[in-house]
Amino acid sequence: MKYFLISDNVDTLAGMRLVGVRGVVVHEEDEVRAALDKACADPDIGLVLITDKLVAKCSAVVFEYKLTRKRPLIVEMPDRHSDSNPGDSIKRYISEVVGVKI
Repeated sequence: MKYFLISDNVDTLAGMRLVGVRGVVVHEEDEVRAALDKACADPDIGLVLITDKLVAKCSAVVFEYKLTRKRPLIVEMPDRHSDSNPGDSIKRYISEVVGVKI
């Protein structure tokens, strides 16, 4: 299983490339859709990481793919340019999934 990154900045892509994750830098909704199509077409890609700012900007597109595709798993990730604290995001995810406030 391979990872694929869809990012809105070069810094995040450069960091992920250091650990062997391929990806693209995009800024517009049609570019996000094209990148998701590319990732979905590759049977080796099992997990797509997408920066939280792109998810906020193109939420309808991202949620459409999440709801209609079995593969790959699409995961929102914070990066160093995010407005939120990554620890807060993790706590929020756990609270939503488990139903317990941490």
